[in-house]
Amino acid sequence: MTVKDASGDAIRRQLTAMLPRLRRFAVSLTGNMTDADDLVQDTVERALKNLHRYEPDTRLDSWMYRIAQNLWIDAVRARRVRATVSGDPPEDAAVIDGARDVEAKLTFRQTCRALEQLPEEQRVVVALVLIEGLSYREAADILEVPMGTVTSRLARAREALALKVFGAAS
Repeated sequence: MTVKDASGDAIRRQLTAMLPRLRRFAVSLTGNMTDADDLVQDTVERALKNLHRYEPDTRLDSWMYRIAQNLWIDAVRARRVRATVSGDPPEDAAVIDGARDVEAKLTFRQTCRALEQLPEEQRVVVALVLIEGLSYREAADILEVPMGTVTSRLARAREALALKVFGAAS
């Protein structure tokens, strides 16, 4: 998603259009909806304040993901300094009847818990590639790491998720 028109209105429209994707990314970082919503709000606020630093030939979504990730890293560091940890569980989805639906919901919860337990570097790669659907190259550019690093982090994350959710390596 590149900004085609340098006008503030066009950029604001594009920012608005990417909010659901940014929110999914924020949830994958934070592990809960409350912190994710705060992170999205802070990210949009930071982006709008620093719009003059945005390079129009770059992808707006990459720029926004990088801002969100940097803000989250800052928040985690600040939390460590204060020695407090947020223990909010992820919000539950609506209860659905049926054995298959119950099983799917349990697997989803297990996967969410397993995702939260991954090291942050692996969790971010999973969020960008598997959840947001970015290419390995795009994820590498956002994270400012080599593409091989993205590949190895994703492989380790997939293996860890498979072990935690299904009890076997994929």
